Amino acid sequence: MFNGKSKSEAAAEVSSSTSTSTSLIGNGTTLKGDISSNGDLRIDGKLIGNIHSTAKVVIGANGVVEGDINGVTADIMGKVTGTIKVKELLQLKASGTVNGNIHAGKLQIEPAATFNGACHMGVESTTTSMVNEKQKDTKAA
Repeated sequence: MFNGKSKSEAAAEVSSSTSTSTSLIGNGTTLKGDISSNGDLRIDGKLIGNIHSTAKVVIGANGVVEGDINGVTADIMGKVTGTIKVKELLQLKASGTVNGNIHAGKLQIEPAATFNGACHMGVESTTTSMVNEKQKDTKAA
């Protein structure tokens, strides 16, 4: 109304700017529920629930996730209890602890990291497992 742009132009600006944003769950914050994000996501607090992201997921050194993580790439510096499914690179940093299965295109584990679970690598296993999950979700709905 004031800037001379149509509603569709303004909506396009908002959607393009939100796709590159980073969401943060800060230290000292506990969140219960599932998170879906089209932008990068960083958890420094505690999440009891699942993460579905079409971008990068970072679990900070103080971050705790009790649930499954699905994303394109991920860096784990905190603690995750659940299944991690990443299409591209999953990095387990020295301070990271994962108790659960991993499905990743590529995996990098620093020597001091802790990982207890099964590991499935390669693009085929990651995309197949993600397709199977989507099919289960569709049938459940």
